[in-house]
Amino acid sequence: MIIIGLTGNIGSGKSTVARHLKKLGAKVIDADQVARAVVAPGEPALAEIVEQFGPAVLNPDGTLNRSKMGAIVFADPSARAKLNSITHPRIRSAIRREIERHRPDTKVLVLEAPLLIEAGLRQGVDEIWVVKINEAEQLKRVQERDNLTAEEAVMRLKAQLPQEEKLKYADRIIDNSGTPEETEKQVERHWKALLKKAGAQISSK
Repeated sequence: MIIIGLTGNIGSGKSTVARHLKKLGAKVIDADQVARAVVAPGEPALAEIVEQFGPAVLNPDGTLNRSKMGAIVFADPSARAKLNSITHPRIRSAIRREIERHRPDTKVLVLEAPLLIEAGLRQGVDEIWVVKINEAEQLKRVQERDNLTAEEAVMRLKAQLPQEEKLKYADRIIDNSGTPEETEKQVERHWKALLKKAGAQISSK
């Protein structure tokens, strides 16, 4: 099984690329969905979060209020580090279990993870694909998608590893600044190259 680590900063268009890879035949693990499951009611991580940050971060139904939590951690690096220390080890473990579950019947697996590099997930992948976008378009998308002010959007961008740093880890780069069709063409080109490379590796063994 080949594992693609698909990453890029908030608003870059990772999910669009992941959906297209799924159409091409890949299985996809969404690290954000795994992260949500890790902090679901009844999970140890949620109890630790409440212990650290207080019950005000919960919704009335006992679920984590992600916007309140976001407002706290994106404004305070030490709070963000505290949250990450609670969630990241559990997310890594859950993702490893998911990968093993897919291994018997999957040829190409995509791990879609915005924090692939920051959360220490890159060691388990065969290739890193980074989705990039120009900053003006990125800010616009983040504001519209998450209903944020410009200041809030900038804080979220600053909380992540800069795009230029992520690109240094890339085996393949997808520029999502253009039209959807242009992005799809890049994805398809990289997909074909990956399968060709995988075929060559298999035949040489």
